Amino acid sequence: MTTKLIQGYEVVIGFETHAQLSTQSKIFSRAATAFGAEPNTQACAVDLALPGTLPVMNRGAVERAIEFGLAVNATIAPRSVFARKNYFYPDLPKGYQISQFEIPVVQGGSVEFLLGEEKKSVRLVRAHLEEDAGKSLHEDFVGQSGIDLNRAGTPLLEIVTEPDMRSSDEAVAYAKELHKIVTWIGICDGNMQEGSFRCDANVSVRRPGAPLGTRREIKNLNSFKFMQQAIDFEIRWQIEQIEDGHAIQQATVLFDPDTGETRAMRTKEDAADYRYFPDPDLPPLVIAPDWVERVRSEMAELPRVMAARFVADYGLPEYDATTLTQSKAMAAYFEATAKASGQPKLASNWVMGEVSRRLNAQDIGIGAAPVGPAQLAALIARIADDTVSNNAARQVFDALWSGDASDVDAVIEAKGLKQMNDSGALEKIIDDIIAANPDNVAQFKAGKDKAFNALVGQAMKATKGKGNPQQVSELLRKKLQ
Repeated sequence: MTTKLIQGYEVVIGFETHAQLSTQSKIFSRAATAFGAEPNTQACAVDLALPGTLPVMNRGAVERAIEFGLAVNATIAPRSVFARKNYFYPDLPKGYQISQFEIPVVQGGSVEFLLGEEKKSVRLVRAHLEEDAGKSLHEDFVGQSGIDLNRAGTPLLEIVTEPDMRSSDEAVAYAKELHKIVTWIGICDGNMQEGSFRCDANVSVRRPGAPLGTRREIKNLNSFKFMQQAIDFEIRWQIEQIEDGHAIQQATVLFDPDTGETRAMRTKEDAADYRYFPDPDLPPLVIAPDWVERVRSEMAELPRVMAARFVADYGLPEYDATTLTQSKAMAAYFEATAKASGQPKLASNWVMGEVSRRLNAQDIGIGAAPVGPAQLAALIARIADDTVSNNAARQVFDALWSGDASDVDAVIEAKGLKQMNDSGALEKIIDDIIAANPDNVAQFKAGKDKAFNALVGQAMKATKGKGNPQQVSELLRKKLQ
């Protein structure tokens, strides 16, 4: 595929994502990680870096890193090491952050996704374990700042990509797929508003074939909507700067959703600025092959594996299978409906269509859908056996969704929605329609298809919408020919 150019420039985007791991305690201490506690009530002596304290590795954090590595087909390092990343900020009590530098626990891998109907793949450089810093609070203090160390020591998995993305659409699609993976396997709750899934986008532009341009890092993008807006603005800004003869300076920038603009926060540090060196308090992290295999055996079916199974077992198009595996709940809803109805493609159409439309309109998840898989399967079965037409089925679905009824057959009977399949009765109606519309009959015989459609419409009107449209068309065409 030819790379899309913007004003003659190629966009280059890489991502760094911090996924907060779903452990109950911090990565090197026993302090809790629950969100929303009173400031500084979940910071113990280790988190505060009091003299004499030593970090102890959280086994659960390591297992979650292994799970992620397996999910993206990466290499799990049999031996990885922790380092001290040195910088000075009020919410970093130790004056350094424990992270991984030279040898990360997860190496390589890729994230595959669909952009429209086009397959895309973004290569991963690494995913490494590290601790979070605390949080500086400014809004509640006049002329001062407060420090909340509840987050200090919270376990993070930092996931770093190659600069493989070439548009904001591709970047957002990647981020959504990564979000799906970490929430699907349960290593992160994915709550972007609470900071559990934080994305930083490195954006640069260049002329096609030129060396990579100077990148600017957009920090802490906490929604997919803002992510797209921030990247699009940054692309336009960089191109305008270059066109005006200015050089791009490497920097860390923030996105302001109120103005829709990015603004520089500080010049961007390089690895050398952090003066990494091995942490003397932590031994190397050794992961034996049998530990990896045990984690693998306990993992749930991955979304890409499930999507492939939906294609193989249910004959679904790849697009349907990928869409239905956007979440575990949706995949389970579809599969239960498909099995109960015996009509997987119809089930897919209804889940992706009518069900999803109503969920989006009410801004609720599929777990809160008023119509369960068993009810939808019963309705689909009535469509498949020609008891009701698609239009009548939507009326039944309305009644089920609104809670006015719970039994499909009872709604069909009460509303008189049963489709007319009696060929004898339909033939009489069609004979009457042919006799009453000689002009349309003549036009059809002259080769005008619109005339045939008009006759079908007349016949359906005569049946009050209860005629089987396919049967009506077949009988009408047979009589006319």
